[in-house]
Amino acid sequence: MTKTVLTVDDSPSVRRMIAMTLEEAGYRVIEAVDGNDGLAKATSNAVDAIITDQNMPGLDGLGFIRALRQTPTGKGVPIVVLSTDSQDDLKAQAREAGALGWMVKPFTQDKLLAVIRKVLG
Repeated sequence: MTKTVLTVDDSPSVRRMIAMTLEEAGYRVIEAVDGNDGLAKATSNAVDAIITDQNMPGLDGLGFIRALRQTPTGKGVPIVVLSTDSQDDLKAQAREAGALGWMVKPFTQDKLLAVIRKVLG
């Protein structure tokens, strides 16, 4: 069964790079342009994992994670933050909100795939 990954990022080029990397590895990818779009797509589609940016207009990554964790569909979905930020306090806030991991941009395709394979088991 094909696993579905939701990618939430306001950068079209980052979304495309993530999608191309994951699709080439056999995953189905749903793209969202910001946290609000991500929340709508995460609650209306069955997703197996989520990769979200932190800095986005409207609803940022932490807000998105907190809002999603309040929904029945968002309880057990693994979430990885992919951001240019790398401050320890922000990483701690993301973990408290319900993120499983944190990756720093720029990323390599191999690293992205390794993280997704790990969180999907």
